Amino acid sequence: MKRIYLLLIVFSIQFSQAQSQDLQRAKRLFDRTYYSEAIPVYESISNTNRSFEVVKNLADCYYYTNDYANAQRQYRLLIARFSDNLDGDYYFKYSQTLKASGSYEEATKVMRDYFLKTNNQSAIEKLEKDNVVLENISALGNRFEIKNMAINSPNSEFGALQYGDKLVFSAVPRKPFLFDKVYKWNNESYLDLMSVSVKSVNIDSIKKFSFELNTPLHEANAVFTKNGKTVYFTRNNSVDGVRTRNQQKVTVLQIFKAELINGKWHNITALPFNSDDYSVEHPALSPDEKTLYFASDMPGSLGSFDIYSVSILGADYGTPKNLGPKINTDKKEQFPFVSKDNKLYFSSNGHAGFGLMDVFVSEIKNKEFATPVNIGFPVNSGYDDFSFVIDSDKQHGYFASNRKGGKGGDDIYEINEIQPLVVEDCMQYISGVVTDVDTKLPLANAKVILKDTKAKEIESVLTSAEGKFSFSVACEKSYTVYASKEEYTDASKFLKLFKDRKKINDASMTLKSKEVIKKEELAIVELKKKEAEIAVKKAITDAEIKKKEKIATIVEVEKDIVKDNDRLLIKTDPIYFDYDLWYIRKESKPILNRVIELMKKYPDMVVEIGSHTDNRGNAKYNLDLSAKRANSTREYFISQGIPAKQIFAKGYGETVQLVKCEPSESCNEEQHELNRRSEFVIKNL
Repeated sequence: MKRIYLLLIVFSIQFSQAQSQDLQRAKRLFDRTYYSEAIPVYESISNTNRSFEVVKNLADCYYYTNDYANAQRQYRLLIARFSDNLDGDYYFKYSQTLKASGSYEEATKVMRDYFLKTNNQSAIEKLEKDNVVLENISALGNRFEIKNMAINSPNSEFGALQYGDKLVFSAVPRKPFLFDKVYKWNNESYLDLMSVSVKSVNIDSIKKFSFELNTPLHEANAVFTKNGKTVYFTRNNSVDGVRTRNQQKVTVLQIFKAELINGKWHNITALPFNSDDYSVEHPALSPDEKTLYFASDMPGSLGSFDIYSVSILGADYGTPKNLGPKINTDKKEQFPFVSKDNKLYFSSNGHAGFGLMDVFVSEIKNKEFATPVNIGFPVNSGYDDFSFVIDSDKQHGYFASNRKGGKGGDDIYEINEIQPLVVEDCMQYISGVVTDVDTKLPLANAKVILKDTKAKEIESVLTSAEGKFSFSVACEKSYTVYASKEEYTDASKFLKLFKDRKKINDASMTLKSKEVIKKEELAIVELKKKEAEIAVKKAITDAEIKKKEKIATIVEVEKDIVKDNDRLLIKTDPIYFDYDLWYIRKESKPILNRVIELMKKYPDMVVEIGSHTDNRGNAKYNLDLSAKRANSTREYFISQGIPAKQIFAKGYGETVQLVKCEPSESCNEEQHELNRRSEFVIKNL
């Protein structure tokens, strides 16, 4: 018995040591992102060890290898047992796996419960707004026709774009060599740039795009200049095809550039803003090829990966610029693409999406980015949807997704956009007809008012000749509609609306005539109308009389104010200007000061300075000269304290002659001098 007991102790010690070794091995694999290799080790450990670290790392391994069903199972266990130790990232990843399985309500509940637990009211409000956005996007239905392409395999294919008569994309080799490296993240071979003729898109026609560009490590996401002679692409950080690791023993991604010379790709160089310490990936060019967009997790990023831009300055580059919080979130933004019509497309799991990575679009205007919009179904799904490109002229393009129903991991889909992206909130209509309850005839010009539950008026309309009215209203709200018309009783109708988009809700009402009240009201209205007309006529007459009396009094009192037919003039001595000039002469100022004294005496007086010339010389010149003289005189008045709104200047040139001098030689100098005058016309008293 003692011997058996000792054997059990020895076995227990050996088992504990073995499990400890397995745990250390699993952690090493996990830390080096060898998730596919770490999974079976963690699964074996989890049979007897369901510690926080084991469950958390196993959940992440499944998540990062796109096994969302198993990831969901582990995250559920993690939250159930270790919720006090978790930050929001794990709730987020759990909600993403729920969306991948179509459990959108549960995904929302998981995040709402977390935000309630952490007392994050702003996050709850954002979650609710995001759900409204997704409802509006869903209401559009299918905006694209999509087709799984014949080039897809059980492995990953993505990043397709057309290059001349070829379709270039990223994929693992169809028949890898025996000694080809394996990417231990997902146990697939490393990616290469592949190509296929656009005229013969089938799996048997696929070839390596370029032996010069491909290495034993990853090459992916190529983008070409319009002339086809320069390519930017993503590659593992390496030297001569040998992986380079940073201090964390991680090989980051970098962007490289190459040039096509005599049919071969040469001058393969890493871009200067690459780094051993962070990834720079997914290049994209602006339509004018002056800006390079890319994704990176460099210091200063808002999330794990952000979209950046950098100016292309010939052979040099500017400083990378983060596109900011309108585009980037605290999550992940990758795979930028800029269309011909200057729209930035990118993938994100931080904006309002249907699960994991969705494709979004932001219109670029004056170098500013509009709020990104989810591009909708069926491009976006509960899975990763990314590497979206489109020819905006043809509405044709490609994207990749690891959704169910594909041929393998990431598949390339060909797309045609068939519906514009016009996102609207859920709307319904409240409409009806207002009729006379007795005659059943429609009532035109009846006033119909729409109010909310707090009796606040939202909108009012008049019924048409057919008695019809209509309002556009938001879904899932309650409204009261009020109808009224002179000579009729009032009516109202209460409506509670649900979520049916564009539903027409009937709010027809009948009104009853008030004949007696109508006659009384008509009589009162007529009486008041006549009284108003009499009052208006009397007021006009009184005003005219008062005005005439005032003018007569002023003309009688002021010897310098004279009547000239239907005009009132301030009579002055002649105002002289030097030949061909318009400046006020010293001897003219006393004359002008008399007019200024009158205007100050009558502060409501409005005067027009009219400057006239004789008809000798060029007519346009005379008009310009008279305008300058009138304006010069006005400026003098203003300088002497006359408000600008009471003094106006107008140059008449030779157009208004006191003495008709046609031709000009028909007049003597005295007659011409009479025509050369400045007049001060009283426009208002």
